Amino acid sequence: MNRDPRAPLTDRRVQLMATCLCDALYDDVARATVEVLEFLGCTVEFPEGQTCCGQPAFNSGDWPASRKVVRHTLRTFADDAPVVVPSGSCAAMLFHGAALAFEKEPDRADVAELGRRTWELADFIVNGLRVKTWPGRCDARIAFHRSCHSRGTPSSEAALTLLESIAGVTVVPVGEAEQCCGFGGTFSVSFPNVSAAMGTLKLDHVRATEPDLLVSADMSCLMHLGGLAEKGGRAIPTKHFAQVLRDALVAGGQLAP
Repeated sequence: MNRDPRAPLTDRRVQLMATCLCDALYDDVARATVEVLEFLGCTVEFPEGQTCCGQPAFNSGDWPASRKVVRHTLRTFADDAPVVVPSGSCAAMLFHGAALAFEKEPDRADVAELGRRTWELADFIVNGLRVKTWPGRCDARIAFHRSCHSRGTPSSEAALTLLESIAGVTVVPVGEAEQCCGFGGTFSVSFPNVSAAMGTLKLDHVRATEPDLLVSADMSCLMHLGGLAEKGGRAIPTKHFAQVLRDALVAGGQLAP
């Protein structure tokens, strides 16, 4: 991480980067993120000009195109408030991938500063706001998927800290927990057979735990695994981490449905 995770935040005004997947497929994840942040006393702002973090072009090797997108993001989130992202993948692009893409660019310092202000949601709640337990209730056996882009960050441990604190939740251990789901963004398009085989193996480990829910902090992983499970005729319920937090508040009466 390129910020000091020990430094707590005092200003609870944040900017939400909803991500392309929220915009196209998972609007309720963005809604749940806002509801969770507002429950914690945050003022959530949504810059209207936001588009993409630049990761698809970056991962495909088209770094010039990626830099154009990142520069647009830099202008859109020019305010100095923290940028909170309900996606470990998109957050990592802004504080890690973009730093690589701009290593020799004249505006690299501005990009680095944006990275320091960017937080994945669980990391922000636990390590930024210092919230370690979550109220409400969720009666479910949860299998938690650690996304590849959250490796080397506090995000997965932060999400687990909150999930395990919810009354009624049992987080079940998943075999080969660090194994990739196989999506990998453009990897799944370039190597569909390998991608599907990796996802199927991951689903085998998940199903062995007999969970009620498959949860992750990355919608892209859930999209891939959920799609494979449904296509194979053995659908498995999935929820983003933010949805679990929001629904626990509703079940516990702390938030109106």
